[in-house]
Amino acid sequence: MVYNRGRALRSNIDKAVHMELLRLLENIRFPFLDSLIGIVTRLGEETVAVVVICVILWFVNKRVAYMIGVAFFLSGITVQGAKICFRVDRPWIIDTSLNPVPSATSHATGYSFPSGHTQAAASLFGSLGVAIRRRPIKAACILIPFLVAFSRMYLGVHTLLDVTVSLGISFAFILLTQKLLRDDSVNKKRDIILSVFMLLYTVAVIVIAAILFASGRIEERYLSDCLKASGAGIGFSVGMFIERNYIKFSVAAKSKFMQATKFAFGFLGVIVIQEGIKLIAGTGLIIDAFRYFLMIMWAIVFFPIIIKRFFAVP
Repeated sequence: MVYNRGRALRSNIDKAVHMELLRLLENIRFPFLDSLIGIVTRLGEETVAVVVICVILWFVNKRVAYMIGVAFFLSGITVQGAKICFRVDRPWIIDTSLNPVPSATSHATGYSFPSGHTQAAASLFGSLGVAIRRRPIKAACILIPFLVAFSRMYLGVHTLLDVTVSLGISFAFILLTQKLLRDDSVNKKRDIILSVFMLLYTVAVIVIAAILFASGRIEERYLSDCLKASGAGIGFSVGMFIERNYIKFSVAAKSKFMQATKFAFGFLGVIVIQEGIKLIAGTGLIIDAFRYFLMIMWAIVFFPIIIKRFFAVP
């Protein structure tokens, strides 16, 4: 039923308006602009978000990092859930007369609606834009999600509907997060409610994905994408509660050298977990989900314990 509604939605709206917009953008392409837009669209990759969240968490402001993380993971899980429920094909599959930029299609392997890159950029930079007070930087952060959204259409891998819905989802969760984590005070009851909500929300998406996979409506790769996002989301919800209520490390280090060492050691741990588990246990649905869970737990729980013991100012 949801699938049919998704198809009907794209059929009735996209062919009339959104596909024509993609054709107009296709007509203005040229190599230099393709390369420039390709750089812009990379701001919506999950790696950028994870690196920025870790840097802010370990070095700058933990509350801001958690605000970004909550918005990023909740909106990301929502987008993944919407993708597998509506199962809308990419624009060039629906309309074979469209030609996406070839370099962009390798990173556009899942369903089209909503846009994952737009969601990641909006939740990351939108949250930063709300948190930062300096107007030029605030304006740039708020502008970036719209540039990434435009880049997805310019490259021909998403329609206006895809990116607009992603922007709406992300901004809605940013507003929610701002209300829940509006100050630096730690409220254990509030943290429990937030973490349990994130956990249950994530589990719900896992259940939906498992049902769709078992019924043959989605392929294993789509289930894998949901499990990776869910593993990271569970890690964040559990890790945030543990760190905020029990670890409580300081972002200040004993010296600039210690800050640099902290940076290298922290990201080395992420890489070791990311690649080491692959080498030892290979890949698979459960293994990949556990790998993403462990990476987030390292960033929020295990490494902060090390920071508090060896790097932080007493």
